[in-house]
Amino acid sequence: MLQNTGKLAGCTLFITGASRGIGKAIALKAAKDGANVVIAAKTAQAHPKLPGTIYTAAEEIEAIGGKALPCIVDVRDENQINDAVAKAVEKFGGIDILVNNASAINLTGTLETSMKKVDLMMGVNLRGTYLTSKLCIPHLLKSKNPHILNLSPPLNLNPIWFKNHTAYTMAKYGMSMCVLGMAEEFRGSIAVNALWPKTAIQTAAMDMLGGSEIGNQCRKVEIMADAAYEIFNQPTSFTGNFVIDEDILKKAGIKDFETYAVVPGHPLLPDFFLDEEPENLVKHMEDHGATPAFKTGSASGDAVVGSPIADTFKAIKGIISPDVVKSTKGVYKFDLSGEHPGIWYIDLKSDVGSAGSGEPPVKADVVMSMDSADFIKMFTGKMKPTMAFMSGKLKIKGDMTLALKMEKMMGLMKPRL
Repeated sequence: MLQNTGKLAGCTLFITGASRGIGKAIALKAAKDGANVVIAAKTAQAHPKLPGTIYTAAEEIEAIGGKALPCIVDVRDENQINDAVAKAVEKFGGIDILVNNASAINLTGTLETSMKKVDLMMGVNLRGTYLTSKLCIPHLLKSKNPHILNLSPPLNLNPIWFKNHTAYTMAKYGMSMCVLGMAEEFRGSIAVNALWPKTAIQTAAMDMLGGSEIGNQCRKVEIMADAAYEIFNQPTSFTGNFVIDEDILKKAGIKDFETYAVVPGHPLLPDFFLDEEPENLVKHMEDHGATPAFKTGSASGDAVVGSPIADTFKAIKGIISPDVVKSTKGVYKFDLSGEHPGIWYIDLKSDVGSAGSGEPPVKADVVMSMDSADFIKMFTGKMKPTMAFMSGKLKIKGDMTLALKMEKMMGLMKPRL
């Protein structure tokens, strides 16, 4: 872990979405130096599924030596941001650091993404970041070492990061384009940078998207807080950078990254938008279980008893139980192509559950389309469903929460295949 230096003592940070997750972790890291933190977030009352409010975050900040100003802020509302900025300047005398952390995510394709969700992502991620920056910049210009830090990825135009969730990528890249433009516009006056994790980070939102089991593949929020802290300690000449958490911490002398792992020694899930080395993208995906890009299957022949798919479904039937049905409550349809094409289903909603070939007995909640070879890899533990989805090998329509529950069932399959 990166040790505090005390350099942020007396500095004022304005952090959007700071009531939980990465935003709160950055706030707590700064608070250990004795910093002032403006908690600009929407959650004033406890959410039934997401822990933490602006007031509980404020209590934690002050308990470790910081000063806190909780403000109810929806970053889509100009008046609410203006009010919070005015209160921050009145209480603390100015703003030294802005962290644009608030973000909305919806990982669905063009036809499956409602315009309400598109507007939410564009409004929070892109417009909210631009607007909050615009309203804080006049005060940042008066600071001795001002920083804007956007929690957004490097601008990677590889189509693989667009094809499955174009709206989310555009909205998230909007935050990154603010870095690109504002870093140049305010060069010499304000440091403007982006920070993005190399691996998935465990947050309450991640648990909602992927279920509690996905946490084993994540790092803790503290790695992002430490990386942000290292950025804030840089001079304003450090600007226009798209920083990866692990990279900057290695430069800061951190060697043991296992301390950041939720489960030390467990394989980690790479985050979106990072190719590491673009020319080695295919190898990178294969290393994490994706089918080789050059592999094609013959689209001939129906699924038959005794085929690898039939054998897989035989094993699936063997693990279906009332408990599995009760904990899942979903119907899955699999549209398989390649060497063993066909339609198969798993019903984990009706009665004691069932699985087999053909259309499901009731309308499917989730439709998964993929190559039959990849299907077998997923159910034998050789390919992670999340990576299959991220790499475009798995296409999902329907309820994403139910889709992610399938990973738990796949874990039960390993001893049987």
